[in-house]
Amino acid sequence: MSDAATGPPDSLDGAIGEGWSGSDPDGAHINVILGRRGSPTAAALMTAFTSPTPGHSPILVCVGEAKDAYEPIWPPTVMMNKATTRPGSRHEALTFGAAQLGIGQGVLDAVAEGLLEPTGETIVFVAIWVDERVDDETALRKATRTATAKAVATAVRGRDPAAARALVERRDQLRSPFYSGE
Repeated sequence: MSDAATGPPDSLDGAIGEGWSGSDPDGAHINVILGRRGSPTAAALMTAFTSPTPGHSPILVCVGEAKDAYEPIWPPTVMMNKATTRPGSRHEALTFGAAQLGIGQGVLDAVAEGLLEPTGETIVFVAIWVDERVDDETALRKATRTATAKAVATAVRGRDPAAARALVERRDQLRSPFYSGE
């Protein structure tokens, strides 16, 4: 990729982005790391691909009408679920069904926008959180697509400096939905 706005693949190596879209329980949280093929970043991240643990299965994102007609998303995209799934569960089916499809569509949206090239030079690593209580698989797919496209855009373009500075200024007032202390 030689576009001045995004730079060559070397400049994307190790780029990171985050995206959220949708509403609970049908939303999706995405983390993206881009790695240049053959780089130490890609090698380190590929360790996750070759080191599955129970309930966390990294996969190459593929799409298709039937299991025997899968096509990998290009650029190669590896997804890893952050929420533990159980074999045969609805949560597992949604994670590797609706969420995988949404990730693929989001990466292809980034390609269509010119943020990534459809080559094997950049590998897209995606970690996704899917709520076990998802009600609407279509809403999940759409949320995952939007969150993935946002995360890739942030990885490629970087964070808005004004937003990053505003976060620094608000640092003493920051809260987390997972923290209930003072």
